[in-house]
Amino acid sequence: MNIYRTIDEMRAAVKAARGAGRHRLGLVPTMGALHGGHLSLVRAARAECDWVAASIFVNPLQFGPTEDLARYPRPFERDRELLEAEQIDALFAPSAEEMYPGNEAAYVEVRDMSERLDGRSRPGHFRGVTTVVAKLFHIIPADRAYFGQKDAAQVAIIRRMARDLNFDVEIRVCPIVREADGVAMSSRNAYLNPEQRKAATALYRALARVQRARDLGEQNSAALLAAAKSVLAEEPLVKIDYVEIVHPETLEPLDHARGALIAVAAWVGETRLIDNLLLA
Repeated sequence: MNIYRTIDEMRAAVKAARGAGRHRLGLVPTMGALHGGHLSLVRAARAECDWVAASIFVNPLQFGPTEDLARYPRPFERDRELLEAEQIDALFAPSAEEMYPGNEAAYVEVRDMSERLDGRSRPGHFRGVTTVVAKLFHIIPADRAYFGQKDAAQVAIIRRMARDLNFDVEIRVCPIVREADGVAMSSRNAYLNPEQRKAATALYRALARVQRARDLGEQNSAALLAAAKSVLAEEPLVKIDYVEIVHPETLEPLDHARGALIAVAAWVGETRLIDNLLLA
């Protein structure tokens, strides 16, 4: 695995891979602090592509002024070892100064969708996401880019951006990877103390309650949301940010559960966690 720190080096590596006959290139964008969810994306890329690059970049544009940019975990050596063990071809690990030299005036934003779900709670967050992902798509013009279903709103917005801006890349979405107790794997789980970690199971239990109600024939969104909120309300360490049933592609609210996405965000102590479930 080769490590590239500059945009020019990364572009040269992609050009060399194409020149060597690597016809299907895969990209796995990450912010590091890798866990099993990230590695599932890497493995999917390895299975489907003949050259795979991952990126590690903690993107300052997607953090608000009161959010956790400074304390976001950055275990680079551990991440490097994990990616090396997966036998990927390239790691792009630029500095913030490399990606944003200063005086930037151009950003990428998907209007309307970027104000829904996490975008409503984190103003400017999705503009930061789409800007950095657009830059990565230009720097590493892969055939397929791999994202996790846990970030369902992000996935929908990136898909819309790629469609509207004619990026020649297929967006591949891989299932949520969960711990044994149902908690979705997340870099932010590391912030939780043991009591909070136990409380975090309420998010998945709320989603599971909705799925059971849906399996029994309940279709009304209001009833399903009430069921989810009742589970979360039982856990005193959990503070709800949002619980919504939306269209998985547009993120617009739905009054029924057919083909819908139920998404939840909640604070557990000082840590904000998200989770979701696609309802059949």
